[in-house]
Amino acid sequence: MRAKEIGFDQAYILGCRLDLVDMEQSLSIIKRFVEERTPHQVVTANAEMVYAASRQKPLRDIINRAHLVTLDGAGVVWAARFLGHRARERVTGIDLTLALAELASKLRWRLYLLGAKPGVAEEATARMVARFPGLEIVGTHHGYFQQQETAEVVREIKEAKPDLLLVALGAPYQEFWINRHLAELGVPVALGIGGSLDVLSGQVKRAPKLFIRLNLEWLYRLVTEPRRWRRQLALPRFVFAVWRQKLGLFRLEP
Repeated sequence: MRAKEIGFDQAYILGCRLDLVDMEQSLSIIKRFVEERTPHQVVTANAEMVYAASRQKPLRDIINRAHLVTLDGAGVVWAARFLGHRARERVTGIDLTLALAELASKLRWRLYLLGAKPGVAEEATARMVARFPGLEIVGTHHGYFQQQETAEVVREIKEAKPDLLLVALGAPYQEFWINRHLAELGVPVALGIGGSLDVLSGQVKRAPKLFIRLNLEWLYRLVTEPRRWRRQLALPRFVFAVWRQKLGLFRLEP
């Protein structure tokens, strides 16, 4: 079951379906997914990912098949509103991860953390368990495994039997990875969380609350990580493409 089938509205931005849900609604939908016990993929889509998907049909297809796609970032919230939709708020990967960890500690859900450099997921586990007493993280694995090791990683996750699989392999690779192995894993919910484990482990500092509140988290990351400037070039291109969609001039890449 997808968010649309439950009754939530969607916006199509540059050919990508995004669900117009806030944090509380996202948690309610994911709770329902867990209770269904069948595999579901959750995508947190920001402007960079949506723009890339508009030019890459395989990624666009994964987003449009996902069971829940949240508005991850001020850019996609702006785009949804600009195109005439009622977008409540952004639901980012890091915020959703924290909210799910808190909910999991109360509902006794089992989590598995996959991704980041060796040792990062373990440190994130220690910090999350300390922050949310009762949270059960049943396994971790770094994201630097080789292709030939994938079958073993999948086997470990299946044996751990988590309710939630949080995958920090970087977008959009993590979305392709989840899509490829979702049915085999059999995990009720698999969610791509980008660099969230680096933040949760303390390896990377998140933007100050003022930047977050003003929707300028992207600017803080650019200042603190100048090497990201090439990636940030997608933002003005995204805005221009959304303007073209508004005017009926946008055409998807084949």
